[in-house]
Amino acid sequence: MHYETGRILEALSMIRITKAMPEEYEIHDAVGAALAAAGLGAEHEVRIAPRCRIDFLCGDTGIEIKKGKVTRVKLMGQCARYLASEKLSSLIVIAPFPPSLPGAIEGKSVTVFSLARLWGLAV
Repeated sequence: MHYETGRILEALSMIRITKAMPEEYEIHDAVGAALAAAGLGAEHEVRIAPRCRIDFLCGDTGIEIKKGKVTRVKLMGQCARYLASEKLSSLIVIAPFPPSLPGAIEGKSVTVFSLARLWGLAV
């Protein structure tokens, strides 16, 4: 199944987490609820390759959630491993303060989604 990235991002833009420093599981819960409320079927914690487990698989779009600061180099490597999987056509990386990433890795679309913008924090 394929969902347009815009439809997924629209659902994610509805997330509201009132806690200043949410735990990662709270972000997972909010993402799962937002996708379900939008009628988007998503699986949680899906193995897409050996030693590669994506946080959510929404159709053929992977959603990876990061809490706290992540280095660009480490995240680029993780994205490349995930996007090498035939199960993914694109990837959305969700984090409070994500590093910038290229628009494509492994020839597949990458979208960075900042939770800080939803929380009204300046980045």
